[in-house]
Amino acid sequence: MNHKALVVIDIQNDITKHYRDIIDKLNAAIEWAAECGMEIVYIQHNNLSAGTRTFKPGTKGAELVPELRIVSDHIFVKTKANALTSESFSAYILEKRIDEFYITGADATGCVKSTCFHMTKAGYTVHVISDCVTSYDLKKMPEMLAYYADKDCEVRTLEEYQKT
Repeated sequence: MNHKALVVIDIQNDITKHYRDIIDKLNAAIEWAAECGMEIVYIQHNNLSAGTRTFKPGTKGAELVPELRIVSDHIFVKTKANALTSESFSAYILEKRIDEFYITGADATGCVKSTCFHMTKAGYTVHVISDCVTSYDLKKMPEMLAYYADKDCEVRTLEEYQKT
C-alpha cells in the first residue's frame, strides 16, 4: 500500500501575488486529503541570503498566510527551492514511509518545480494538482504544467483527483 501526502509549498505572507486566486481550491484540497487519510504537510521557505527582504525567518512575511487551512503540525522549513533539502521533511518522509505526493503551492517556476523534479528523480510518485499551484508569472503556467508532465508527474485538477 502506498503512503500518501499532500504537500503545500510556500503559501506564506511574502507570496503576495496570485496565491489568493487558488486559496479556496487549496483549502478544498486540504479537506479532500484529510478525508482520504493522507498526511498533510506544509513547507515554509526561509531566505537566509543577505540583502534579500522576503521570507526572512521570524518575520510576518515568512509565516503561512492566515487564509490557509492548517490541519496538522507537520510544518517543515527549507532554505533552498527543493523541499527535500529540509532534513526534517526528508526524515518525516522516511519515518512515515511516504512514497506518493500530491503537490500544491507556489511558485510553479521555482520551489514547486524544483521539488517535483527532485521527487521524481528520487523515484517517488508525484501528482501535481494543477488548480492548486500558482506562479508569479501566470503566463508561464501552461509551460510549467507541461514541464511537470514531461518529468513524469501526473497533472490533474482537484476535481479530477476527487473523482478517482
